[in-house]
Amino acid sequence: MDNSSDVPARVQGKYLAIFVCWLLGNGCLFSWNSMLTIEDYYVYLFPKYHPPRVLTLVYQPFAVGTLAILAYNEAKINTRIRNLFGYTLFFISTLLVLILDLATSGKGGLGTYIGICAISGTFGVADAHVQGGMVGDLSYMRQEFIQSFLAGLAASGALTSALRLITKAAFENSKDGLRKGAILFFAISTFFELVCVLLYAFVFPKIPIVKYYRSKAASEGSKTVSADLAAGGIETLSEEVEGYEKQSERKGIQQLLLENMDYALDMFLIYTLTLSIFPGFLSEDTGSHSLGTWYALVLIAMYNVCDLIGRYIPLVKKLKLESRKLITIMILCRFLLVPAFYFTAKYGDQGWMIFLTSFLGLSNGYLTVCVLTSAPKGYKGPEQNALGNLLVLFLLGGIFAGVTLDWLWLIGKDW
Repeated sequence: MDNSSDVPARVQGKYLAIFVCWLLGNGCLFSWNSMLTIEDYYVYLFPKYHPPRVLTLVYQPFAVGTLAILAYNEAKINTRIRNLFGYTLFFISTLLVLILDLATSGKGGLGTYIGICAISGTFGVADAHVQGGMVGDLSYMRQEFIQSFLAGLAASGALTSALRLITKAAFENSKDGLRKGAILFFAISTFFELVCVLLYAFVFPKIPIVKYYRSKAASEGSKTVSADLAAGGIETLSEEVEGYEKQSERKGIQQLLLENMDYALDMFLIYTLTLSIFPGFLSEDTGSHSLGTWYALVLIAMYNVCDLIGRYIPLVKKLKLESRKLITIMILCRFLLVPAFYFTAKYGDQGWMIFLTSFLGLSNGYLTVCVLTSAPKGYKGPEQNALGNLLVLFLLGGIFAGVTLDWLWLIGKDW
């Protein structure tokens, strides 16, 4: 490599890359959040099947199982094909939700419900490809890229919540208002997922700063970036890679996990707590209040907005937690929210519930960014990629545990 080009390449296109990372983060969860945000429509269609809980429970085994396989084989997988496959699957699956609703004319029934559940499973497969692939890919670049991608994940929830409130208000007094809002929702989601496919395929790999870090990763022994380098117009540095592999052995998955077990458990615990409350408990178990049918939507919107805000707080260095012990202590203290939500749902009013939900989102976003931007330090590119995949695997494992524990709220209730 020509050293004279190193310095400008490190910063050239930085803000464009940050913006594209934000959009790609949106695309990673936009479709799934759309499905979560129109739960009021699915509760109306399938009142006996607990869609807020079941759809999430179907989604997670596919996400965790797929990512476990991908994380184990991460060093051999072509990152470009992996991410493009994931975004394309998001696009196709979102389109299928739209087609299914149009084909059934918005009628419920077990057959339609099974179809929705199957599509929820494909969302899980797509998420495993994209979220693990992108976090791994960005882990050897700049921290700002990971932060922006994670903020994009949260922004997808905030945007879908805002769109849902708008469509509900627009169609509330019209015939089939819920269905019209849902159709508009998924039409927008389908278009946005197509945009993400095009962004990752043709824009992201050609940004100079991205090409610089991928070239650096290749020089450190990464074999996963060759296709992305080729898409960016750079030939793979095969001789340099072979030279590095002779000089140094890459740390294995088990060693990386042992060295970062606290971070992995942090991710698991953050999302176990969050998903044991959101969205199932907030959608079905918070009682009736003056906001009526708007109540669950407001709670979900407040969670999503505060989750997004929380992911930007670590940008202020004085407010960012970097101590491994303090991060873990804060995550463990967060479990006090379980009795807080229980007693608030039973005895409190909607103001206190909105406050607790906001804090749940704020702490979720803040702690997620603190862990994922602190963990990948002190490793070479290929090891950072592998560690990023592992941390996302534990994140999804925490979500799976959370949505399973969420069913405990139904104990003693009439199903």
